Amino acid sequence: MRDVTDSFVSFGHWPSAGSFGFNTDILATNLINLSVVLDNRKQRILSTIRNSEELREGAIEQLEEARARLRKVEIEADEFRNLERLENYKNETIHFEQQRAINQVRQRVFQQALQGALGTLNSCSNSELHLRTIGANIGMLGAMKEVTD
Repeated sequence: MRDVTDSFVSFGHWPSAGSFGFNTDILATNLINLSVVLDNRKQRILSTIRNSEELREGAIEQLEEARARLRKVEIEADEFRNLERLENYKNETIHFEQQRAINQVRQRVFQQALQGALGTLNSCSNSELHLRTIGANIGMLGAMKEVTD
């Protein structure tokens, strides 16, 4: 068994043709492997950070676009509310003017009806009043004639 280990040790230290050889120093090979692993991990972390920054920038752009759309929609909603309010004011004004016109027509009709009724009443009353006055005067004349007789 000792021969096998000696041959590996001697093979590890034996210079080969070119630069190929086995490194039997366990600490040195682990450091090299660890360096490669850490470098790979560093590259993955840097790549992940770059991707995250790109995603963050994209998200910020999308957020700004969404905020701009929100402002636009809020402005449109305010305009719609203002138009709706103006429409309500217009309808209220139209209703008020209609009621005012109806009340004016009612008042005129009432005044005309009242004037017509008063005119009719006055013409009827005057004739009747004249007849009563005439009748009363005739009655007084008749009473005076009896007194004189």
